[in-house]
Amino acid sequence: MIDAALESGDEGKVRTVIELARETNPDAGEELDKILAQYERDLAKDQLYAAQQKEAEIRNAGLFDNWSGEGQLGAFRSTGNSSNTGITAGLKLERVGIDWRHKLTGLVDYQETNGVTTREQFLAAYEANYNISDRLFAYGLGQYERDTFQGFSARYSASGGLGYRVIDTDAMQLAVKAGPAFRQTEFTGGASDSSLAGLAALDFDWRIAENLKLTEDASAFVQSGNSTYVSTTGLSAGLGGGFSASISYTVEHDTNPPLGAVQTDTLSRVTIIYDF
Repeated sequence: MIDAALESGDEGKVRTVIELARETNPDAGEELDKILAQYERDLAKDQLYAAQQKEAEIRNAGLFDNWSGEGQLGAFRSTGNSSNTGITAGLKLERVGIDWRHKLTGLVDYQETNGVTTREQFLAAYEANYNISDRLFAYGLGQYERDTFQGFSARYSASGGLGYRVIDTDAMQLAVKAGPAFRQTEFTGGASDSSLAGLAALDFDWRIAENLKLTEDASAFVQSGNSTYVSTTGLSAGLGGGFSASISYTVEHDTNPPLGAVQTDTLSRVTIIYDF
């Protein structure tokens, strides 16, 4: 039985069989200890080799290798500067290296009624993280937004600073970051504004069950004139085959929006997500 368990390569099975053998053959304890010790040495060698192979693959990967991500498509309901229902589409890409992590995000909300655009919101962002230690990292962020119903045709944001992974387990991750930022806003009326700001943000993921995940992404650009606070809470359930269904609720608050715009927008999304 022990030989069969060893050949299976299943660590749990090997340890269980050895413990059963120990209970049924108490006089063979010394021999079983030797078998277990040799198994653990072989297992450590195999794990070290696998880790070295994985690291070599990551270091030798090309620019377009080792990307993973998700695409989503669905519907939204908005309140605030516009009250309507439309389509939403998004894409997230991530590449994790030895010291670097790259993240690309794109999101579009759009609606057209009787030939007239009644909702048009775009967001594109790129973020790079460099690991200073297991939990501490430096980040650089570039972001573009467009929302004519909030009063701006383009808003560019750039920020750099430090982040920390407060929780980093298989089931739960929480990362926070903060740093100085620069923002430039081009208003729909033709004027523009540039200012220094501060960015604080958090990213929380909690796998409640195997097929159920709760997420919370929040950020605050604090500056003189107009500060922006955004919170997105989401819940997704796995459907199998890489697909999941998601509901999310976003609140965006500008402390001093352009003339004619209200301070707070909300957006409820129902989407189908495909992981790849």
